[in-house]
Amino acid sequence: MAGLGQTWKLTLAYDGTDYSGWQVQPRRATVQGVLEKSLAKIEGQPVRTVGSGRTDAGVHALGQVASCELQCPIPAQGLQKALNRLLPPAVRVTSADRAPAGFHARHHALAKTYEYRINRASVCPPIQARYVLWHPYPLAEAAMVETAPLLEGTRDFRSFASHSREPPENTCRTVFSSRLERGGDLLVYRVRGSGFLYRMVRNLVGTLLEVGRGNLAPNDMDRIFAARDRQAAGPAVPARGLFLTSVEYADFGA
Repeated sequence: MAGLGQTWKLTLAYDGTDYSGWQVQPRRATVQGVLEKSLAKIEGQPVRTVGSGRTDAGVHALGQVASCELQCPIPAQGLQKALNRLLPPAVRVTSADRAPAGFHARHHALAKTYEYRINRASVCPPIQARYVLWHPYPLAEAAMVETAPLLEGTRDFRSFASHSREPPENTCRTVFSSRLERGGDLLVYRVRGSGFLYRMVRNLVGTLLEVGRGNLAPNDMDRIFAARDRQAAGPAVPARGLFLTSVEYADFGA
């Protein structure tokens, strides 16, 4: 992003339930759309933002990152407060930091961490219903826990990539860590990687659930990777349980 203004790194948290994802779309409410609208009011002219990645409709974030350039001289704390006054309650700027010229939220990201939450209680608390997949049915959780680390490494994740309008030519990605843990009534999957394909995390969780149901086994993972076929893996889970928790950069940390 060239220009004479100041480059900014904005970190956002949002409830994605009522939004059609991150990316601006005509006649649809999106997180990027409401952010750019709010920035334009501060700047007095249109502002283009770049997100670290595109979260899908219904996906939430605790640490989405966006970069932009502003001409107006405004202190960091002032920008954060002004944005949070203008943004809808479901979208918050948790920090606003000046960034080096040329900083790009997507191109400079080193790693991202996602979390998927599954509620295992017999009754799902209403306060959690928008943010979890409720699954009170029997699952072989130990087999799921055993399988999760088998998804780590630099692999071709084509079997875990749903079709999109622009399918990537290269479906190899690096997963640094993949873990499933139980905490109270929540079964939480956390995955950290260099980048993720379209709906990849939701497909990974769906595959782990198939292991829990007994339809797949841990030793099926190599076969699924080798197939390079979306039909070989489990179905995607709903978006509501997925959170983008953090994005890491060399100059900014997690």
